[in-house]
Amino acid sequence: MTDLPTTHERPGQKLGLLMCIALGMGNMIGSGVFLLPRDLAPLGWNAVIGWGVSIAGTLCLAVVFARLAKRLPEGCAAFTYAASAFGPGTGFIVAWSYWISCWTVVATLAVAAISNMSILMPWLGEAGAAPAWIAIGCIWFFTLVNLAGVRRAGGAQLLTLGLKLIPVIGAVFVGVWALGTGAAPPPTMAGTEPISLSGVSSAATLTLFALLGFESACVVSDRVKDPERTIPRATVIAAAATGLLYLLSCTTVTLMVPVETLQQSNAAYATFFSRLVSPAAGQVVALFAAIAALGALNGFVLLQGDIPRDLAHRRLLPQAFARDNKFASPWITQIVSSGLASIIVYANYSRGLADLFAFMVKVTTSTAIILYIVGAAAAFWLERRGAIKMSTGFTAATIIGFLYSAWAFYGAGLEASLWSLVMTAAGLPIYFLMRRSARTSTPFGGEEAAVA
Repeated sequence: MTDLPTTHERPGQKLGLLMCIALGMGNMIGSGVFLLPRDLAPLGWNAVIGWGVSIAGTLCLAVVFARLAKRLPEGCAAFTYAASAFGPGTGFIVAWSYWISCWTVVATLAVAAISNMSILMPWLGEAGAAPAWIAIGCIWFFTLVNLAGVRRAGGAQLLTLGLKLIPVIGAVFVGVWALGTGAAPPPTMAGTEPISLSGVSSAATLTLFALLGFESACVVSDRVKDPERTIPRATVIAAAATGLLYLLSCTTVTLMVPVETLQQSNAAYATFFSRLVSPAAGQVVALFAAIAALGALNGFVLLQGDIPRDLAHRRLLPQAFARDNKFASPWITQIVSSGLASIIVYANYSRGLADLFAFMVKVTTSTAIILYIVGAAAAFWLERRGAIKMSTGFTAATIIGFLYSAWAFYGAGLEASLWSLVMTAAGLPIYFLMRRSARTSTPFGGEEAAVA
């Protein structure tokens, strides 16, 4: 097996189990659960089944990534897992595509935050340049937070995680109370699409977006204390806990608010609380939902800086991407990533917030899925080479995770899939250029094995 170098040690405290769980859950619980009811409502029971499929598939992928993390605990998972099985070229492409998914998630979360705030300021829900510029402002605010150091970014992540759990858990209790007291009519699926394979596939693609980020601890494994034990446990716990919350909470909102009402809402949870509790409660929840999106945005800004830095240390990107500022933050990488996210937001603002969110969900999901597909394939290949021992249960989880990822990629649709493939392929010239340069120059950090 090719020896894979790890990135340079980072300053600061190592992350323990609770912090890794918080990182995973904080990145998963962002905009998806708050805005998806609008797009899922017309699908009816397809949406409920889609949640079940996504949660089951994500848990299988979490098990696969947990095993890979135990076997390959060092370095960025987006590169290491694929490179260990298929070589540094595949590792680079997977890491490149995952980096793209991170800054497209950042763009999507910024749009989601503005969408939720539109219930407080309705003019934000209209198509136009002003909402786009405000979303871009949010991106750069949290870029500055991350440029000020990982400790400040981590503090913002912990604070927003606690706040975002309030409306998610609260929706379940409100739903139980409303049904028990008769304050709301029994759930109905009248006027929704009948159950079909295409309907479930569409729902599964949308719901997977809300579960992106379960692998966050794997991506920053060089910052984790005892990564061989901590990362596998944190990955599975974060995926299972968030999946259960989503199934209960989002399904409650989808079933208890009329379809036509949800389709006209830019903030589904706020609408839910406004109808069943009070308009004031809805406005408070809209603010909480915006905070949730911004909190996850903060977490993915952290990740978007980590991946190019790792590749630069392996001499697969220019050395400039490995440079840190005085707060140990990769400032060039962060500026480039946030700049790309800003371009995505501005170039598509004419779609309107709701349409832009749905489009960005599909682009982001189809790009991130490349890591999941190759990760599952890598587990099979490493088992064949004797690097990983597979039990019957793990083999089944790997097969399910692979098939689910391939299905979700197909379900993203042609436009989103083409966007993700084109952006991923754009990394190939860079890889070949860096590989050629590495053969004719002195290796940076002695890491020539990464491109051998």
